[in-house]
Amino acid sequence: MGKIHLAMPVIDNEMIESAINALQNEKLVMGESVFKFEEEFARYIGTKEAVSTNSGTMALFLSILGTNIEKNKKIITPAFTFIATSNAVIHANRTPILSDIRLEDYLLDPSLTEKRMSGDVGAVIPVHLYGHPADMDRFMEIKEKYGVKIIEDSAQAHGAEYKGKKVGSIGDFGAFSFYSIKNMTVGGDGGMVTFNNEETAEKLRSIRDCGRKTKYEHVYIGYTARLNTVNAAIGRVQLRKIDSWNERRREIAELYRKELKDVEEIVLPPKDNNTKSVYHLFVIRTKNGERDRLKEYLKKNDIETGIHYPIANHLQPVYRELLGYKEGDFPNSEIAAKNVLSLPMYPLLKDDDVKIVSEKIREYYGR
Repeated sequence: MGKIHLAMPVIDNEMIESAINALQNEKLVMGESVFKFEEEFARYIGTKEAVSTNSGTMALFLSILGTNIEKNKKIITPAFTFIATSNAVIHANRTPILSDIRLEDYLLDPSLTEKRMSGDVGAVIPVHLYGHPADMDRFMEIKEKYGVKIIEDSAQAHGAEYKGKKVGSIGDFGAFSFYSIKNMTVGGDGGMVTFNNEETAEKLRSIRDCGRKTKYEHVYIGYTARLNTVNAAIGRVQLRKIDSWNERRREIAELYRKELKDVEEIVLPPKDNNTKSVYHLFVIRTKNGERDRLKEYLKKNDIETGIHYPIANHLQPVYRELLGYKEGDFPNSEIAAKNVLSLPMYPLLKDDDVKIVSEKIREYYGR
């Protein structure tokens, strides 16, 4: 048996040919492929506009700038997610307020979020973590009730749907990442902001391109945050394949469920309910504190796993110091951080490999 990897990005001949064509026939920066990728991605998500960036973090950052909320406003983010979500808030000179998750789906809890609402909160960033859509009806109710902006962190959820709508098209902004192991990539780092306002699109396109209005006339303090042409060319091909890849991820998830349904010592991911997950990760949770021992057992059997994420954001050293959080502040996030384990998940994963992973988990628990 060869090693079963946690993730494996797809780069096929069509993507390589598109990259070579872009290198040979387009401007290396801000070439035609960049603008076509933006148009196609907006159409796919269901928004009027899409602005590409050099990373998912920058997509979140530009989304915050696009809201036009005052700098003294605070933004609520989950305590359990990748740190880039709250980092982007700080980059944008706003203050993150962390809030706890629901243990059943690891997503920002709308009820706990509402308890943290106050007059100085300007936006909420629900994260569609692991490819599972957040409870957008509740967050849109919060938007209407408190007059805040909603930014969907869709970095792990390309193509996921909430009640028939693609995530990234429901709130005021959507922010996507094309990092190399995401459901779709651009052959490296990259990101995209989705929204519906043409005037805002002009602003964000300028800010990501040094604040330009014309080549040497600058109307914003901008950033060098453009997506390279060759990356956009690869992204355009990946976009045409994402739906079939996501369907394969759902098939793999169902096979895992079937194979692991009788292992009472673990909690399986949430099932779809008026949603359509894209399973960026297939994450189980151990009930008995044996996550690290299970991980080591699988490693000895040439099965690669991951932990997303081992330290909740409020317990990251930088946030302990900067924001004064401490252990016990967000108990669900802490439970998740100590017990979640990501199993191999990618479109090229074979059914036999899923069965081997599941067999070894059952074997570990004596099933």
